Amino acid sequence: MLVLEPCAPRWLLNTHYMATIYDVSVMAGVSLATVSRVMNNNTKVSDKTKQKVLDAMKALGYRPNTIAQSLASNCSNSVGVLVSQLDGPFYGPMMTEIETALRTANKHVIIAAGHSDEKQEKEGVEFLMSRGCDALILDIEAVSDDYLIELSKGSTPVVFINRYIDAIKERCVYLENEQGGFMATEHILSLGHKDIAYISGPLFKLDVRDRLKGHKRALQQYNIDFDDTLCIESDFKEAGGCEAMERLLSMNKTITAVVCANDQMASGAIAVCLEHGIRVPDDISFIGYDNIPFPQYISPKLSTVSNPIHEMGKMAARWVLQEVYNDKEVIVESSFKPELFIRSSSQAISHD
Repeated sequence: MLVLEPCAPRWLLNTHYMATIYDVSVMAGVSLATVSRVMNNNTKVSDKTKQKVLDAMKALGYRPNTIAQSLASNCSNSVGVLVSQLDGPFYGPMMTEIETALRTANKHVIIAAGHSDEKQEKEGVEFLMSRGCDALILDIEAVSDDYLIELSKGSTPVVFINRYIDAIKERCVYLENEQGGFMATEHILSLGHKDIAYISGPLFKLDVRDRLKGHKRALQQYNIDFDDTLCIESDFKEAGGCEAMERLLSMNKTITAVVCANDQMASGAIAVCLEHGIRVPDDISFIGYDNIPFPQYISPKLSTVSNPIHEMGKMAARWVLQEVYNDKEVIVESSFKPELFIRSSSQAISHD
């Protein structure tokens, strides 16, 4: 039979009692300050003492009250991340880099999706702010520049990925998409192609418009008129690329090359050509945009322009570590230059 002394700890007297940090300190035989240091991963605590505290927390079933901690310290050690979508090969690497960089610094991420819709993007921002996030990393497309400028004036620090706004450029991590669009089309033009179609992403997106602007600049430099009928707006998906290519082929116009605003649409468009017995690149050359992994392993391997979204994610996380958590050792780059990758889906036009 267990006999309890009058001064026995409350966790022994009441099985429904919720353990506190005081109970942990008593069981571990250390001060409250030491328990707090262990919970905050302070390196000043010895491994032996840390283990005693961890063992006591486990025995008591103690869980730190993160809400109370954040109210007391005005720091939740969490960062909100809003992305356009959660699926596909583009956003996964970005979220991985953000999470890795922040977790290394003992910070956590809360993720929401905006689905490129203004209402859902604003709801996502409000949700993340209501969670008490110390900062927000936003890959956001549908809301206006004015909304984001106003948002940046608030008490929660924000940094933007894949979006450039001159008034808040110090908060923007972005790719020079106009130059990337130029590079993709200039490569095709340098191979002697003149009958060039273009498969665009959704034109309400700034990066899509910038890539198309670069495409038109390259055509102008080679004294080739832009043909509106050979420019198809699509949705950045493989299926959208398929549909766009079917439309182009149905026009019965001469096309020797197709420039695609992303790799996924290029992959779908190439599949349609192969189904129709059209050889790539012998009959039609292709170039994409993004340099995502899988088109590097299909046949033909896809020529493309890089969009280092994973690096932009890492830099946005570093911006938060530097500006919010005062880590002055991290290096932050805000502007990224595109790079051309020439593979087997593009070749010089045949004059047979």
